[in-house]
Amino acid sequence: MSVFKDNWDGYAGKTWMVSVRYKDWKNKSHQHRKRGFATKKEAQEYEREFIAKKTGNTHMAMDTFINIYLADLKPQIKLSTYLTKVQIIDTHIRPYFGEKPLEEVTSTDILQWQNELLSKRDEKGKGYSETYLRTVQNQLNAMFNHATKYYKLADNPCVRVKKMGKSYAKEMDFWTKDEYMKFADAVKDKPVTYYAFEILYWTGIRCGELLGLTKADFDFEKRTMKIDKQLQVLEGEEMITSPKTEKSNRIIELPQFLCNEMEDYFGMLYKLKDNQRVFDISKSYLHHEMDRGSKKAGVKRIRVHDCRHSACAALIELGFSPVQIAERLGHESATITTRYAHLYPSVQRDMANGLDQMFRENSKNEESED
Repeated sequence: MSVFKDNWDGYAGKTWMVSVRYKDWKNKSHQHRKRGFATKKEAQEYEREFIAKKTGNTHMAMDTFINIYLADLKPQIKLSTYLTKVQIIDTHIRPYFGEKPLEEVTSTDILQWQNELLSKRDEKGKGYSETYLRTVQNQLNAMFNHATKYYKLADNPCVRVKKMGKSYAKEMDFWTKDEYMKFADAVKDKPVTYYAFEILYWTGIRCGELLGLTKADFDFEKRTMKIDKQLQVLEGEEMITSPKTEKSNRIIELPQFLCNEMEDYFGMLYKLKDNQRVFDISKSYLHHEMDRGSKKAGVKRIRVHDCRHSACAALIELGFSPVQIAERLGHESATITTRYAHLYPSVQRDMANGLDQMFRENSKNEESED
């Protein structure tokens, strides 16, 4: 038996231990021991996962494979990404597939799982968003890809099933300049709110990036703002972490009026230090102020993140290219930026008018030749 009561000094009779033999990729035998398990069940679960990982046994239950998958990925990804994966898996994947052997999950199982998620409704009768459904789908697909690549699973059952949801929302809310100016005027009674939304709207930075800003990130002579960190709440604690992606590290050039405003704001803050957060507020505060300001200004209520969409839409209207906008907003690629092109449908009319003008000029040239 490889799981038994530990009789070693200091542990005698109080805890359980695991002792197993396995062969590595060179077919060399090893013995592995681990002590300190409070119960026999905990020791047995550890043993199953250890053996499954070392042997690539696809008979293991999905529940066991999920633990292995998360353990493999945790050192490879950011903590925030890891916690998001855990939340999605524990909410939508583990309860449905947990007891089923990894190798026995079929495309029919995937289809039935999709239908269950698609049919779920909250107390208001609303289902999951298309983008969230696609995120959950992608997570399950990533797990089976991991199993085929590293644990000898024959194939990924997800590939034979149409993906549910959409990779990005077709419609995005945003404010026009006039709508934002009404909102900004309505929240001027609270300086921290006003200046926070000035940064969000005119620069398009993410909410976490805003909350991570320090005095040292601003250079008013060069008219620049540095983005190299963000504030996140992870497992209930506020943490300063690296930005969302590598491309999110950037220097943003500021319009002069915004530099002037931020200098005024810094003057309101008592002995502001270089490493001190400029906006010592939370995301929930910004959501509350968005509610208050929208109602007071009489403009539609958008999400705080939609200020980023609004900034992108304004730059599109000014005629900047997707590549230029992607660099400013910290998008991973210009492809992401092109999803925003529909935010100003008037651009389509301008294109049509330009083609009409081209046609008329060509017709005039042909007539003059006659």
